[in-house]
Amino acid sequence: MRIGHGYDVHRLVEGRRLILGGVDIPHNVGLLGHSDADVLTHAVMDAILGALGMGDIGHLFPDTDPAYAGADSLGLAARLVPLMQNHGLSIGNVDATIIAQAPKLAPHLPQMKENLARALGTEPSRINIKATTEEKLGFTGEKLGIAAHAVCLLI
Repeated sequence: MRIGHGYDVHRLVEGRRLILGGVDIPHNVGLLGHSDADVLTHAVMDAILGALGMGDIGHLFPDTDPAYAGADSLGLAARLVPLMQNHGLSIGNVDATIIAQAPKLAPHLPQMKENLARALGTEPSRINIKATTEEKLGFTGEKLGIAAHAVCLLI
């Protein structure tokens, strides 16, 4: 068994889509980043890479590489499956939390779960996603950004 933790944060800005767990969520602002800035998927990817002892997504998919400009994060996540297989490992489970004051994410969580499970080559029952606010405290509470934490067990 191997355990990893991931964290990601992106600033909210006008003129960008809000994509979380591969779901395009209607909102007046979106996340700024080199790729699609999907903080949930990025945190999950970092947790997997941490469990593998392979650094983080910035090392594997650097934001200085134009090949990843606007990249679909779920597509990048799918590229971790062969890395897990090369180590004789697969997803035991993933538990992730999105921290955002707005918008309401509960209606979108089931699709995020399905998307991540498909990209990672596992069953949706092995993926858990939660969303919370920070009661208007800090940068997420002030609607300046969205963050996500994830832990992953590889077996």
